[in-house]
Order: sequence, then C-alpha cells, then structure tokens
Amino acid sequence: MNHRGLGTVYLRKRIWWIQYSFRGVVYRESSKSRKESVATQLLKKRLGEMGRGQLVGHKPERLTFGDLAKMLEDDYQANGRKSLDRARLSIAHLRGAFERSLALDISTDRIVAYTKARLVEEGAKPATVQNELAALKRMFNLAVRAGKLPYRPHVPSIEVRNTRAGFFEAAQIKLVLAYLRPHLRPLVEFGYLTGWRLREIVTLRWSQVDMDNGIVRLEPGTTKNDEGRVFPVHAMPRLASLLKAQRSLTSAQERASDQIIPWVFHRSGKPIRDFRYAWIAACKKAGVPGGLFHDLRRTAVRNLERAGVARSVAMKLTGHKTESVYRRYAIVSEADLSEGVRKLAVIHEVGGVGVELEGDPGKGTSTELTQSESERIEAAEGDSRNLNVFNAGGGTRTPTGCKPYRILSPARLPVSPLRRIGEI
Repeated sequence: MNHRGLGTVYLRKRIWWIQYSFRGVVYRESSKSRKESVATQLLKKRLGEMGRGQLVGHKPERLTFGDLAKMLEDDYQANGRKSLDRARLSIAHLRGAFERSLALDISTDRIVAYTKARLVEEGAKPATVQNELAALKRMFNLAVRAGKLPYRPHVPSIEVRNTRAGFFEAAQIKLVLAYLRPHLRPLVEFGYLTGWRLREIVTLRWSQVDMDNGIVRLEPGTTKNDEGRVFPVHAMPRLASLLKAQRSLTSAQERASDQIIPWVFHRSGKPIRDFRYAWIAACKKAGVPGGLFHDLRRTAVRNLERAGVARSVAMKLTGHKTESVYRRYAIVSEADLSEGVRKLAVIHEVGGVGVELEGDPGKGTSTELTQSESERIEAAEGDSRNLNVFNAGGGTRTPTGCKPYRILSPARLPVSPLRRIGEI
C-alpha cells in the first residue's frame, strides 16, 4: 500500500515492511509482523519522528551497552575531563551486569536490582555505586541527544552520607611527621600549612615557586576546578623556611647527580607518586588510625576560620570554588565548642541584666517583705518606667522623668520586682 508522500507499506515474504525517506535518504524497515496494521503503526511512528526533526528509526534495536560505554568515554576525552579514569572504573563494574544487553533492555527494574546487588551482596560503598549510576545516566543522555534512543529509563539515585569530620591537631601532626620518612615530611607539612590537594602538591615544580618574592603559584588548568591560585609563603615564616630547606636539599642532589630536578618534593630526584602505606603506618603509630591526607585540607580550613581570615580570602588560598563546599570543611572540634562555652561563661560571671528598686540592698531577696517593700513593688508593677536597668558593659539607662534607683552589682543575681510576692 502506497501512502502518497508519507511512505509505503508493502508485503515481502509474508512479512510487512515499510519504506520512507528522510533528508534524501531512503529507509526500509521490517515490521516483523504479518499484519498490515502493525506495519502502518510503525510507519506513523517514523513519520512522527521525522516531524520532530529527529529520526530514531531502528537504531535503538541495535544499540548495545558497549556502544553506550564508548559514547561516554569519547565524551570524556573530547571534553578533557580529568575523571576519565574514574569513569572507566565505573564502566568496568557496569559491564559485568549489562555487557550483553541492548540499550532498550536496560530498564529501571534492572538498574534497581544492580544497585541492590552492589550495595548488599558485594558490599560496595554508596558513593562508589552513585558514581556508577551517574555514569550510566550520562550514557543514556548522550544516546538520546545523539538521536540513537527515543528516551532513557529512569536511573534512581541513592543517598550518600560520607561527609568526614577528620582533622589533625598540632600535636598529632607532629607525631605523624616524626614517623614518616624524611623525604615525605616536607610534603606533608606543606599540605598541613596550605590545605592544598595532594595532587597539586606532588606535581608542584620549582618553576611555580618564586623564592625572591615568596610566592607559590598554580597555573590555570592544573587544579581540580581549573582555576589558578597564588599562596604568599613570605607571610608565613614556617612555610618559607620549609621551602628554603627543600631548595637547598634539591640543589645539593642536583650537584651530586649532575641533573636538574624539576619537582619541589621528590625522593632522590624522582617524583613522589604513592605513599599510602607509609602514611597509614605513620598515622597508626601516631595514635590517629584512619587519618587521611585529605584531612590536612580540612585542618587548614579550620585553622583559617580560627584565625578569623575572611572567607573569601580563605577560599582563594585553599582553592574552594563554592562556599557550600568550603563550609563542609569548616570543622568544629570539641575543643572549639568547649572554648566557646568558656567564653559564654565569662560573660555570665562578669555581667548581666539586673533591676532593683530603691531600698536597702543588704536585705537581699528575702521572701518576707515589709509593708513598704510591698508598696514599692506594687508601684513598680503599675508603672514600669520606675525601673532602672543595668546593661553589662553599657552603663545605666534611666527613663526620662523617673527617679534614679540604685544599680545592682554585676556579682549579684538579679531578681525581677514584677514577680508575684509569693515567688520572690
């Protein structure tokens, strides 16, 4: 049957086929049915896709998980994403469950089953599984955008609660440094003082250090957020001494080996790559097992907050792009809370707000009141303007037209005259 201008439905070996053209290209597609009505519905579907300017056709029936994975890798490489290795790791886990599946067969039910298997049976961390689900969702989005899929399944996300509160006190970091090898100590101390990321420190070169002006610079594109950074080390004598000592050590090794060492932190001229086991052992011996190098970054943020550095300046020094992430690093320790309570206690002990009517202060707060005292209290209840208020640190305040009264000593507990006689 020829649908003039809209394509053709025809019979071929007892199976109905459709034929249509889009942008000068003729397409033929089997309906896989012996009913003409099925072929007609398929033709209408294709015409609808052409009307929207995006012909999907029979591509989804041939698109596999492998095709989706390749699209994701190509996208990461084309955009120069630094997390390509992490994406490949997610693809490796997803491949185990969906490798032989067509894209259309990867439904929400199968994705939920995969999530449960990874969390319960394999014991994967929620953050790891969330990264894998994000990679899968990105695959489907790319396929839909490229016109290879008409829609994508719903990819549920899981709640991740992995916010750490780890940090190092000054005494703890000294012990950790003592248990580390000599070539690692300057690197760790630099991270403790600056709060920079590990990757930024191990790749730091002498060409980025201006010893004359006392500045360490990270060029744009070399950091996690691709923004440049400047740290004025001349303003921190301890950090300046560390870099000078490291420069002297490097110069001595360059003369001994007759070669240039470009890295600031190195091991006998070779770059430092992985020292996780040395770090774990040092933290365990120092009494802080489970400590992470990234905890040094949280410690630096907390120290900046303690020092009263403006948040905008602190974010520039540490390289935080958003304030929301910076606030997660502004850890408050139990020692900080105790110090805050002690400051609050001083205020309560030194001064407060008190009210007293004219009379003999030596009588205190006795519950037995004389007639004259009762009359004065009744007068105060009737006219609150006859009160003299003592403000801690602010002197006295007497309302206009009122008789001044004796001010309570800050050491005495204030008793309100507005209470009932039986409660005083």
